[in-house]
Amino acid sequence: MNLLLSDFSIPTELPKQRENRYIDLSQKKIKSCMGCFGCWVKTPGRCVIRDDAVEIYPLIAKSRKLLYVSRLYCGSYDEPMKHMLERAIPIQQAFLRLHDNETHHVQRDVEEKKAVILAYGADSREEQEIFGKLVKRNAKNMLFTEWRIDFIREEEIHERIGQEVRAWENY
Repeated sequence: MNLLLSDFSIPTELPKQRENRYIDLSQKKIKSCMGCFGCWVKTPGRCVIRDDAVEIYPLIAKSRKLLYVSRLYCGSYDEPMKHMLERAIPIQQAFLRLHDNETHHVQRDVEEKKAVILAYGADSREEQEIFGKLVKRNAKNMLFTEWRIDFIREEEIHERIGQEVRAWENY
C-alpha cells in the first residue's frame, strides 16, 4: 500500500488506485497523545483514545511507500502531523531490540518503507538541519529503508504531491 499523509489540502486529480490512500490530516479529528501508554499496557496495539487516529496508524504500519506533507514548526512537524505520528505509538511494542547497534522498540507487524517528506514553511537553514536530524531518528523507528526530505515552498505543494504519487507507479 502507498500512503499520503498531508496537513495541506490534497489535489483532487491524483490517481484513483486501490493501493493508494490519501489522507488530509487537517480534515480529521486527532487528539494529542496523553502519554498514558495504554496502547502498550491496557489495550496492546490499540490507542485508548477514540478518534480518527485509530483508523490511520494501521495504514502507516502497512504502507510500503509513504509521503508526508507537513509544515515545519520550530524544526519539527507542525501540529496535525506531529499529533498523528505521536498517536502511531501502538504500532510499536513496549519491548526493546537492538537495531543498528541502538536500542529501539519492537515493531508490531510494520512493513519496511520508502518515504518522502515534503516539508514547507522552514524559516531558516538551522530549522531544516534540526528537522533533518529528527527525521533521521524517526526513520529507524518507522523502518524506513530509504527516505528523503524536500524543503519546498507552499505554492509548490500540489505539483510536488502529484509528482511523488505518480512516481509510486515506477517502483
